[in-house]
Amino acid sequence: MAHEHVKGDLHLESATGRVSLQILATLVGGMLLLCAVTAKFLYDNSFYEDTLGAIAAVLLGAPLIWVAVKDLINGHMHMNELVALAVLAAFAKGMYLEAGAIAFFMILSVLVENRTALGAQASIESLIKITPTRAHRLSEGDQETEVDAAQLQPGDVVRVRPGDNIPADGRVIRGTSSVNQANITGESLPADKAEGDDVFSGTINLTGAMDLEVTKAGQDTTLGRVKDLILQAERTRTPIMRMIDRYAAWYTPTVLMIVLIIFVFTFKADKEGAFERAIAMLVVACPCALILATPTAMVAALSSAARLGVLIKSVTDLESARNLSAIIFDKTGTLTTGNLEVTKLTPMPGVDGAELLRVAAAAEQNSKHPVARAVTKVARKARLHLAEPSAFEEVSGRGVTATVDGTRVAVGKANWLTEDGLGPEIVAAINNAQNSPEADGLSLLFVVRDDVLLGWIALADNTRPQAGDAMVRLRELGLKRLFIVTGDRESVARRVAEQMHTEYRSEVLPHEKLEIVDELKAKGHHVAVVGDGVNDAPALAAGDIGIAMGAAGSDVAIHSATIALMNNNLDRIPFLVDLSRRTSRVINQNLVIGGGFIVSFLALSALGWVTAIVAAVLHLVSGLVVVFNSARLVRAGEHIELAESAELEKLKNLKGAVPSSGIPRPALAPAG
Repeated sequence: MAHEHVKGDLHLESATGRVSLQILATLVGGMLLLCAVTAKFLYDNSFYEDTLGAIAAVLLGAPLIWVAVKDLINGHMHMNELVALAVLAAFAKGMYLEAGAIAFFMILSVLVENRTALGAQASIESLIKITPTRAHRLSEGDQETEVDAAQLQPGDVVRVRPGDNIPADGRVIRGTSSVNQANITGESLPADKAEGDDVFSGTINLTGAMDLEVTKAGQDTTLGRVKDLILQAERTRTPIMRMIDRYAAWYTPTVLMIVLIIFVFTFKADKEGAFERAIAMLVVACPCALILATPTAMVAALSSAARLGVLIKSVTDLESARNLSAIIFDKTGTLTTGNLEVTKLTPMPGVDGAELLRVAAAAEQNSKHPVARAVTKVARKARLHLAEPSAFEEVSGRGVTATVDGTRVAVGKANWLTEDGLGPEIVAAINNAQNSPEADGLSLLFVVRDDVLLGWIALADNTRPQAGDAMVRLRELGLKRLFIVTGDRESVARRVAEQMHTEYRSEVLPHEKLEIVDELKAKGHHVAVVGDGVNDAPALAAGDIGIAMGAAGSDVAIHSATIALMNNNLDRIPFLVDLSRRTSRVINQNLVIGGGFIVSFLALSALGWVTAIVAAVLHLVSGLVVVFNSARLVRAGEHIELAESAELEKLKNLKGAVPSSGIPRPALAPAG
């Protein structure tokens, strides 16, 4: 895998080098062409003009003709054939200055096309080409050894100090700090890291020193997967691009037929003018602007999205997002923070609260669900001994069962446990807890040991700060159905839906989410599914677009969704829809510019109102107009970055002091 990436980088460098060599050759030919123009006005004799013009035409035209010949040999029909014919016709007619000028401006157009594509690819790679090369690996006795970051393996322990790039994905085992994760998640605000938190390769440690246990290294890191996703998106093609490719084989013969008809009808009346018209028409007909129309816009949009931590696997998904009319949101971890907190323990009579928490946490400790993590976290804070469970089984969206200390323990939702053949008294106690006023709006987790109810645990989860504004913005963009779908109970779903002013479905199992997606599709909606990618993989795959929130570090999220949001900021979703629509508008504008140029100036050239040299200049101008029009998309999302930067400045002013990490810093030499 690493070898493939090295090859890709070398290919990019060699391609860029070839473009630079072409630029140098074009400059030399351009200087000769300028000398030929000067000689035309300085000398009455046309010898100097013709000689310099012929040399410039050969130097500039030969590469174009060679490329056209290779295309014909390989069976490809491109704009090169039209250019080559125009240059050859002018040269054969003795119009050396015109032949050189046509070749010069057409090469400039090709260089604009190539340089735009390569420059865009290089700019996207530069966003993520930040993998550190060195790391400070710790050995026994806390001895530091500086090693190549590529040598790190999972299980190694490394030390990162303020200002260091984190060399691999890992987990903090000692120390605290703030980390700038903008190059991975697109968030301007630094993330506070403490013991047990995950960090990502290529991010920048800001304040304190930390010791990290490496979990992923090299191309397996989040940074490596981000690079793969961006390059994968660049290689995909939209339906418009595929349509242009399909009809490209017919384009050149059609143009040649039109030029031949005009040439035949005008040749008897004006031989010189017929050649001039034909050459100008061949130059005008080169579809450079049309070829640039879609890829330049798509690459600019992908670059803008990646800057904000929105990774799009295929440009087809970016194009498709403009048609969204319904979005289904998972609740926990998507609209809410997912940082559930245990707010209440209610043991049954005769059961100790600590015992209730210990049994529940012991059974849940092997689950990655947010509810399980919250319960386990509280139990460990209380320093409860958690027995290692056996026969662990997790029922997606419902609960877990395990054997703890030789007893069968079930921890989960009321509707799941009541289906498990419990006694009527236990079922009644569970239903009473569900319907009690003190449990309203809270998530309840019931604990049963050997068919005996030990009690229940209440958990609360807060909505994300940007969630309400994101919903308002989506409605402004014209989305008709916004759904919250959750496996939680009705009162919890209702509380969140009232805050978001959306529709909701509660107590939904994973397979029922698929039914909701199919139901909306059957009504003609273009549906996106937004989830955390852990429990929502089937639903994410079922939607027209699957959007995984907080995908940084999550293999499941990156693989199950078509679009991965590397952070948890919900404002990225309306940004994505708006970006898709803006990109579509820019592509349509580019196609109108390119098509309008060809049609209008083809007609003017046929009438003899546009010369070959003017046609070459206008051809270059049309390509530049398309490039600059597409470049406007690079600025998309600036308002989000400005808002986050303002929030960052506010946070800096509030903090003031730099936190201490507790990890030794490097000794400083005495001043002077």
